[in-house]
Amino acid sequence: MARMPLAQRRRQLTEAAIRAMTRDGVPRTTTRSIAAEAGVSLSVFHYCFDSKQALLESVIETITEHYLAVVKEAIRPRTTLHETVRAGFQAYWDHVRAHPAEHMLTYELTQYALREPGFEHLARRQYALYCDTYGELIEQARRGTDVELSVPVPVLARYLAAMTDGLTLNFLVLGDGTAAAEILDMVTDHVAGLVLDGQLLPYTGHVPT
Repeated sequence: MARMPLAQRRRQLTEAAIRAMTRDGVPRTTTRSIAAEAGVSLSVFHYCFDSKQALLESVIETITEHYLAVVKEAIRPRTTLHETVRAGFQAYWDHVRAHPAEHMLTYELTQYALREPGFEHLARRQYALYCDTYGELIEQARRGTDVELSVPVPVLARYLAAMTDGLTLNFLVLGDGTAAAEILDMVTDHVAGLVLDGQLLPYTGHVPT
């Protein structure tokens, strides 16, 4: 087996874990099956990850990176902020529709972490990562503009994380892409409505509906 830098080997094992967990489910996926999926020995796995918790955290981060990359690419300056925001949502949604099993895995990871003693912090880390990700995307969308938001960025990030989390699960259950698109249009209007000619709108403690 060819030698590989540690970071690259960890990535290889993480991607193998995502494939195995997507196929077999989190509880039924073992370190041995992940090593076999990656084509490495079990000792290599334990050299790269000192615990299953460390592996699951890497899985959560990597799945988030998968869709973050495509959304970042989509959020480039456009004619209006509304168009920029909608393009970002569309990029995320295209990823959901192209990789539904991977997104389904994120919910299974949450449930597993909440039910498994000692793993609860991974669920909290997962949802904190979602909020951090949206905060990063919001700042990217604002970069190079003089727009001000009517709500603090962390509040808007939590709102968007909760909205997309619920909408994604709804789609995975019902499979209604048309309804999802309509909701994304509505949320885009909400977000764009928080900006008015670069002026700060009064913050009332809630996101307008």
